Amino acid sequence: MSDALEDDALWDEFHRVVNMTSQELAAWLRVQDSGERTEPLPDEAGAPIGQHVLAILQKRRMDLTEDDVRVMHEVVDLVMSQADPANEPEPESAEDTDRRHRLMTLGHDPLKATR
Repeated sequence: MSDALEDDALWDEFHRVVNMTSQELAAWLRVQDSGERTEPLPDEAGAPIGQHVLAILQKRRMDLTEDDVRVMHEVVDLVMSQADPANEPEPESAEDTDRRHRLMTLGHDPLKATR
């Protein structure tokens, strides 16, 4: 990792925007990936980025890899561009629900308070 202050800021920002616990995210990834015919193994459920977020949530800061740092930047940028952190109302349409589900795949539930 690079500069310690930058790393601290990224770690804090990532854990602020990722407001789901690792248990909540793992459950969501399993639900999202379940289908009529087959269901993946619990550890393999969900989109790759969601799996990576889950892995980061289970790590200590000192154990992060450069790839983890890249994904943390990507998740913070994606959540900030898709979410209105000031006020996220209840979903009122299918489009809002789809947006919520996309954000939940990144570990951010807009209906839940940020940490």
